[in-house]
Amino acid sequence: MDYPLLNAFLTMLWFFLWVLWFVMLFRIFGDIFRDDSMSGWGKAGWAVFVCVLPFLGVFVYLVARGRGMGERDARQQRRQEEAFRSYVQKVAADAPETGTTATTGTTAPTGPSHADQLTKLAGLHDHGDISDAEYERAKAKVLAG
Repeated sequence: MDYPLLNAFLTMLWFFLWVLWFVMLFRIFGDIFRDDSMSGWGKAGWAVFVCVLPFLGVFVYLVARGRGMGERDARQQRRQEEAFRSYVQKVAADAPETGTTATTGTTAPTGPSHADQLTKLAGLHDHGDISDAEYERAKAKVLAG
């Protein structure tokens, strides 16, 4: 089969551009429906514009609302980071140390040892996930238990 190398490169280029186009289209649709400041009619209008005239709609959307896309992405990332930090802080403060076994009804260690918990707390503190005060409270709790 005769398929020159230049044609293979051009085919790969077109395929890459096609994938890039769909990634950009999905990102724009995600941004349209994620934006809380836009009304439902505004979202419907942009969605129809992007569907009916895809190239023009996408480029106009990028020009008109491109800066806001980055700001909304950054805000969403901050929210996710804050949720993750609060979850880590909650789990670090509420970590159980012992539990009751089902067969004997006695208390047996189910969590990590005190040294493991202190190491984990130190790692969280060093990484900046918990503040100095939270670190001291959690450390005192581990040492008291």
